[in-house]
Amino acid sequence: MRILINQDEKEIGHWTADYLIKKINDFSPTVEKPFVLGLPTGSSPIATYNELIRRNRIGDISFSHVITFNMDEYIGIPEDHPQSYHSFMHEKLFKHIDIPVENINILNGNADDLEKECLEYEKKILEYGGIDIFLGGIGMDGHIAFNEPGSSLTSRTRIKSLCYDTIQANSRFFENDAHRVPTTALTVGVGTIMDAREVLILAVGYKKARALKEVVEGSVNHMWPASMLQVHQKCILICDEPATMELQVKTVKYFKNIEHISTHGSHQ
Repeated sequence: MRILINQDEKEIGHWTADYLIKKINDFSPTVEKPFVLGLPTGSSPIATYNELIRRNRIGDISFSHVITFNMDEYIGIPEDHPQSYHSFMHEKLFKHIDIPVENINILNGNADDLEKECLEYEKKILEYGGIDIFLGGIGMDGHIAFNEPGSSLTSRTRIKSLCYDTIQANSRFFENDAHRVPTTALTVGVGTIMDAREVLILAVGYKKARALKEVVEGSVNHMWPASMLQVHQKCILICDEPATMELQVKTVKYFKNIEHISTHGSHQ
């Protein structure tokens, strides 16, 4: 696991957007060989999305041959509901960039057969050859997508009940009324995320400090699902200074030193 410690959310957004743009451009996607990108919702990726929009407008990146798969969606609220993840992605990213609507994949939380919807989602990812990069955030309790504490670390896309902490955290999007927050969702599994060739995880703010400590310094265990990323072949965790507040000083210095050496030192 590579850990990058930035000063603030804006710096995280710039670095992450730069990284994604370089990866996509180097890939040179075409209709026959699209770049497949996994995407999250929530507050963590907004700075990255804003930078991707800006760079798309000035011609640094095109999304015309990018296929996207979103991590999750609530069950039972209309797609045009302001807090649905369909609406979030449209407002925060998709309507501002040159991605064809047919290239966008988001789970349908109103499908007649929800289990079939989950199986078809996994099948479609495989049909595109898997996900090249999965961008994600991390919950205060260490959840990733809607894989709550206790989730199987080999889980696939499925129906998931949301835990109390997640419902409380998401109530800020529902006029601070937890009773308005859906209690179930469709989500990709931990195993689905682990299958991606690369994973980029964003952790912003002091509220994520405990989760970061458990994910980076703790053991791999299902009560902190994002800890599974310790064994991913290529995972980069991008955080700000407040998110590192519960890490050991030597851990922070270690990762800062590695980045300093790789940027300024010899490449042996």
